[in-house]
Amino acid sequence: MTAPQYWLMKSEPDECSIDDALAAPHQTVPWTGVRNYQARNFMRDDMRVGDGVLFYHSSCAQPGIAGIARVASAARVDPTQFDPDSPYYDPKSKPEAPRWQLVDVQALRKTRVLGLAELREMPELAEMRVLQRGNRLSITPVTEKEWAAIKGLLGR
Repeated sequence: MTAPQYWLMKSEPDECSIDDALAAPHQTVPWTGVRNYQARNFMRDDMRVGDGVLFYHSSCAQPGIAGIARVASAARVDPTQFDPDSPYYDPKSKPEAPRWQLVDVQALRKTRVLGLAELREMPELAEMRVLQRGNRLSITPVTEKEWAAIKGLLGR
């Protein structure tokens, strides 16, 4: 049994917010639409059921960590890549050779929004990937130290 890992997963709240996830059946949503190979590889190769997730709202008026969640399924094929009506349609992806994966994410609780400015004030988060200049990945690993610092700030 491997130790749990931790992740920061970004979602635009207009598409799927922490409130949407909490209102979903079993508080679980499929994390569809990832179209970056490195983020896909994190889901496919590294994420395990039970891993911790910082649910991050992006591209909104108040971006930041908005909730705590967990990975609720192993990676599987993202069906939106085959749907021509989906904004995530990929005409180059074929059912016999799919390119894109998803995991299910189960929301555990909503938190106050913990924005980038506040995260940058914490010396123990100085190396956190989401805070690095030019980082635009929708999924990034979070170290155990970073996870503990953020959970402490949010009041476990």
